[in-house]
Amino acid sequence: MSGHSHWAGIKHKKALVDNKRGKLWSKLSKAIIVAAKMGGGDQSMNIRLRTAVLDAKAVSMPKDNIERAIKKGTGELDGGNIDEIVYEGYGPAGVAVMCDIMTDNRNRTAPELRKVFEIHGGKLGGANCVGWMFERKGLFTFAADKVDEEKLMEVALDIGADDVKQVGNKFEVTCPAESYTHVLDALTAAGLPPESSELARIPTTTVVDLNADDARKVLKLLEALDEHDDVQNVSANFNISDEVMAELSAT
Repeated sequence: MSGHSHWAGIKHKKALVDNKRGKLWSKLSKAIIVAAKMGGGDQSMNIRLRTAVLDAKAVSMPKDNIERAIKKGTGELDGGNIDEIVYEGYGPAGVAVMCDIMTDNRNRTAPELRKVFEIHGGKLGGANCVGWMFERKGLFTFAADKVDEEKLMEVALDIGADDVKQVGNKFEVTCPAESYTHVLDALTAAGLPPESSELARIPTTTVVDLNADDARKVLKLLEALDEHDDVQNVSANFNISDEVMAELSAT
């Protein structure tokens, strides 16, 4: 099983918990602020902002919170001084890790992330030390038992998706990053709303299958990074075999 796919599943479950305690809303607010800061507050003209708002609405973020975040980004309210950075590094077993960061204090975030990497057997690296191993793509997932594979394949490829594949009990649809909102709208209009959707960093190359010990260490690192308030998204390039997944699930 693709490590990326397994981690995406963990993130999806975590989002439900994070949402209840407000942590996810805080991260989504930062994404909206940065999008509005970069491209303005008009969602019809700012595709990135529209995507961020759709993500926020998908987890029931209040309308007032969304509007306030947009105004912070456009400068109508204070609090829009947030920078977007990508940190890269290595985890246990040489796994490549990328972290999309949004922070109001670079000097605080960098040492904190370095410590997280080190505690979990990894190391923070320099710019593009692993970035060349990933592609930015739109990623949509569907429960395999709730969607017709033939219809999904036909619609997805007709609207500009570049791949449809089954991973475990899910179907994954990917598309070029610039087509993300178009593909999302078209899937929904065709009666195929995805279970989850995101702009993701998809690995183009992966390390060999991890053994149970390394897999456990890598997943702990990714979860620790994802828990950091400034981390928007974590990507990694590992594989976990069905046998190892079964072993991890049993412990």
